[in-house]
Amino acid sequence: MNITNLFLKNQKRENAPITIAELKKIIDKRMSVTTDEFKKGYKLIEKYPRSVSILGSARFKEDNEYYQMAKNLGYRIAKELKYTIVTGGGPGIMEAASRGAYEARGKSIGFTIKLPKEQTINKYVTEYVEFEYFFSRKTLLYFSAESYVYFPGGFGTLDEFFEIITLIQTEKIPKTPVILVGRKFWGPLLHLIKENLLEENETINSEDTEIYKIVDSEDEILEIIRKAPFRQE
Repeated sequence: MNITNLFLKNQKRENAPITIAELKKIIDKRMSVTTDEFKKGYKLIEKYPRSVSILGSARFKEDNEYYQMAKNLGYRIAKELKYTIVTGGGPGIMEAASRGAYEARGKSIGFTIKLPKEQTINKYVTEYVEFEYFFSRKTLLYFSAESYVYFPGGFGTLDEFFEIITLIQTEKIPKTPVILVGRKFWGPLLHLIKENLLEENETINSEDTEIYKIVDSEDEILEIIRKAPFRQE
């Protein structure tokens, strides 16, 4: 039984709060699981020191324009730059980027997530690690790359985007290229950030809006990645 099911089972017991003993059991289990996840994830990253994280919707099919662009980009990053592609290991944009690397005879690794509705692990990843928790999975996605490329997506993609720019803004990680693909998708959101957060409410600084950049040209994306500094050994 996983931790979530254990917690829900306890909660269903006439809506009674969990006991101290039960809480300790859940905490101990969670610490054990996350420690194991981090160990496996970091061990995998050590094998592929030069990488680019590509993130985006799991729902896009092969005939989607962003799927095709992610596949082309994955191919070129693997073929021309010799970088490993890092994704969440699932379908959609993740599959497309991994597929591109696979067709270029390059490498791609996946950090997959266990979900109530089982997510398919795409067949193009070279290796993968499966995670119970989103927070540990995201840590590995962020830790492992010299550049981050975001395609259009849903809540998960937006969560990943805002977390990475917050980490850069607060200097928790070094400034790293954050590339947004799809002006039609990202433009309104960035306009909202500029108008509402920066100008109207002054909750961010002007330099914070320079953390990310919309780029729709594959050549320009590759050049940004090429010029990004290597992560320190």
